[in-house]
Amino acid sequence: MPLNDTIAIKKPKAQDPGPGLGEARLDVEGITVAYEGRPALRDFSFRLPRGARAAVVGPNGAGKSTLFKALVGLLPLEKGRILVHGLPLGAHQDCVAYLPQRENVDWNFPVTVRDVVTMGRFGHLGWLERPGKRDRALVMDSLAQMGMEALADRSINELSGGQQQRVFLARALAQEPHIFLMDEPFNGVDRGTVEATMALLDRLKRDGVTVLISTHDLNLAAERFERVLLLNKELIADGPAAEVLREGNLAKAFGSALLVSEGRRLLVDECCGGHEDRGHEERVHGGKEACDDEEARR
Repeated sequence: MPLNDTIAIKKPKAQDPGPGLGEARLDVEGITVAYEGRPALRDFSFRLPRGARAAVVGPNGAGKSTLFKALVGLLPLEKGRILVHGLPLGAHQDCVAYLPQRENVDWNFPVTVRDVVTMGRFGHLGWLERPGKRDRALVMDSLAQMGMEALADRSINELSGGQQQRVFLARALAQEPHIFLMDEPFNGVDRGTVEATMALLDRLKRDGVTVLISTHDLNLAAERFERVLLLNKELIADGPAAEVLREGNLAKAFGSALLVSEGRRLLVDECCGGHEDRGHEERVHGGKEACDDEEARR
């Protein structure tokens, strides 16, 4: 998929949320999403109020990526509805920032770091309107917040995985979203990028931005997110991490793949299963880094 289609789809200027639209909340009401007639997500419902920070967890093939693609209109709904600010999905598309999985992006697309972050401003511009002074300033400020301003003119395909992720985060900042959706943002990046991402999420929470992420790291979800949604094609549990990530609930979601270490660390052996999110192994869930520090190797 071309990079610009994945992270910034150019559309007519969306309706800006006004005082009458209420808080920046996300309502998902009984949605079912299917592939070739087979449900990938069934009767799924939840509500995220303004400023909430929640993690979606579940085994490979559980429907996590399906959920996120449905939330931004990339997959059609068989039934149910999704509301943003109480309005149907798409009524104000610029309110929602979406960070896809890195493997879904064509990194050979010929754009610079600055170009990618500027895509975050497209929803605020009219047809054929060029970014103005404020837009350009927001782009550079967003890059500076992620420590990437020195690489603004570098081609995106020249960066390491962690650097690419930081650029995507800067693009989302430039969008000035009310709701931020992140699909596996911690997969395949170095520990520094993980911590930079969490620091960004802390700032967004203080600003009242609603955040939903998916992750394979159960321990990260338990330690850093106040709310967890556990799914396996349907919602198994939703609430505080301490209540959701109990062995009974986890057994329903992961079955025999669930392991609990002596230190009560949650481990999941998924080296051979799943079709939706391939390539995630037990080490991710054991609290170890998903990869070596890529920048250190450059």
